[in-house]
Amino acid sequence: MEFQAMVAHETDSGITLVHERITDDFLAPGEVTIKVHYSSANYKDGLAITPGGGVVRNYPIIPGIDLAGEVTASTDPEFAPGDLVVAHGYDIGVAQHGGYAEYARVPAKWVVRLDGLTPREAATLGTAGFTAAMSVQALLDHGLTPADGPVLVTGATGGVGSVAVDILAGLGFEVVASTGKLGAGELLSALGANSVIGRLPGEEKVRPLGKAQWAGVVDSVGGKSLAHILSTVKYGGAVAVSGLTGGPDLPTTVLPFILRGVSLLGVDSVQFPIAPRRELWARLAKDLKPQHLSLLENYAPITEAEAVLRSILDGNHSGRTVLGVAGEF
Repeated sequence: MEFQAMVAHETDSGITLVHERITDDFLAPGEVTIKVHYSSANYKDGLAITPGGGVVRNYPIIPGIDLAGEVTASTDPEFAPGDLVVAHGYDIGVAQHGGYAEYARVPAKWVVRLDGLTPREAATLGTAGFTAAMSVQALLDHGLTPADGPVLVTGATGGVGSVAVDILAGLGFEVVASTGKLGAGELLSALGANSVIGRLPGEEKVRPLGKAQWAGVVDSVGGKSLAHILSTVKYGGAVAVSGLTGGPDLPTTVLPFILRGVSLLGVDSVQFPIAPRRELWARLAKDLKPQHLSLLENYAPITEAEAVLRSILDGNHSGRTVLGVAGEF
């Protein structure tokens, strides 16, 4: 079988993303072959086409850490041709070919059957939306309720942040959205944010303890911002952290943890086991389904993937961009 793909190649002058015709022999082994309807654009995909990005093990590779579409062949009895599915995380798009091609082949233990979501909705959510759902679920598991007070979402115009705002608002929480992007207030308010504030922290020096403000936090920034946030979480509150756009260092003290009982909840969607992954995807079609996915979605054909990824790397991107694959080459 011959089909089309966007393939990243490493050369002496950098990394190029090239439109090619390939055969299924190019794909890695796996029990499930999927006709890809949609993929998406993520920061990690941008790193895959960046020299020294540190996410791809070997080139050439088909990027795309998210893929959603229809099963065309399966040697695993759990899946059959015609099943609508989504796959993301694990080695997809970094060590095994991903979603930027008309077909993908992956292990069955990485695949989630869709029930209540279309492939386009699943791609709109993708890894970022799933990480947002994991973050919200971590706070709920911690015991957070709307009665506890406001919940802060940092990086609120990004993929994780924007979906988190939408999910939390749908659950009845008072949501405070933090963003450094001017003019984003209207969108965030439409997603359900009760108020919009600037990027944190506002002061140059982070205090070990500040005024207690937040019952819970969804943070995708890390760094000094996270240190500031920890100092302002209410007694017994929690922060679900999944990102480090503000840097990997955490310049804080133990005081928020031992004087206010604050919990820091790490969120990783890459190696999250498949059984709870499938359960959470089922909830994303039900009680955790964002109410405003259409406001979050930008659309581009797969052949424009590189331009979209460059805008993400440059910090000029908001929401989620779905990349149409089927019929777009």
